[in-house]
Amino acid sequence: MVTILDNVAGDAKRVRHPEKAHKPDTEILRKPDWIRVKAPVSKGYQETRDLVRSHKLVTVCEEAGCPNIGECWDKKHATFMIMGEICTRACAFCNVATGRPLALDMEEPANVAKAVKQMGLSHVVITSVDRDDLEDGGAEHFEKVIWAIREASPETTIEILTPDFLRKPGALERVVAAKPDVFNHNLETVPSNYLTVRPGARYFHSIRLLQRVKELDPTMFTKSGIMVGLGENRNEVQQLMDDLRTADVDFITIGQYLQPTRKHHRVVEFVTPEDFKTYETIAYAKGFLMVASSPLTRSSHHAGDDFARLRAARERKLQAAE
Repeated sequence: MVTILDNVAGDAKRVRHPEKAHKPDTEILRKPDWIRVKAPVSKGYQETRDLVRSHKLVTVCEEAGCPNIGECWDKKHATFMIMGEICTRACAFCNVATGRPLALDMEEPANVAKAVKQMGLSHVVITSVDRDDLEDGGAEHFEKVIWAIREASPETTIEILTPDFLRKPGALERVVAAKPDVFNHNLETVPSNYLTVRPGARYFHSIRLLQRVKELDPTMFTKSGIMVGLGENRNEVQQLMDDLRTADVDFITIGQYLQPTRKHHRVVEFVTPEDFKTYETIAYAKGFLMVASSPLTRSSHHAGDDFARLRAARERKLQAAE
């Protein structure tokens, strides 16, 4: 049995995933060679870690146990996770701590902006925990972070990866009005898995959220990502692609689900690189401007380079339509 403890609010130890503690251990499959990564040890990684610590920031790279952290931090890329490190949801796949969040840090927008400027980021990704406890789901805080980055580093393009703002009227409109360059909201998995994998969310609400972004600002790039290996079949993935295209989503990311602990949802299968390539081909055929599909693909992996390619793809499409 594995009990996951975390150091939150000083030295007090707390169970990181109390909702999973009673669950039986699941089998962890041996990873194939194509999914293995080296432990982070580079100088660039250490410098990025020190910068994150000095500004008292939280990154999804650490909290979610991203396998690409060594590569990204070595290149001074990081995805900042705002509004604390405790989530109000209890998704079966996620390694972010679950519980009652602390009060918002009013200094966080300024601290994030300082870090973005100090790191010289040309593109930054801002995500957050779910904050169902807040009346606006954290929309105002997203707004303040975007404004602070714009003021401190006006040339930096901003990508946000938001919660679903379920039952938070007006929250989405407020975030879109702050004018991020990319609005990302992940579906995570196919609808048949939602009750077991993402029980606090609603699949068609998430689709509608992405569609609404385009209605509010047709020029804003939209993006969504899923994990495979959770028991879905290929037809379900293709239907999900069609749903995203109906919502006019520009960019889809597809990556392999990796099980954080024995208490999390099990990996049903490791999808082969060849199958990821097939998904990429299908997604482009369905009309996505940009597709990232590989075992180690994550929502924010190579986000800056992908944003440049996304803009170029839109330009080509517009020129072809003339």
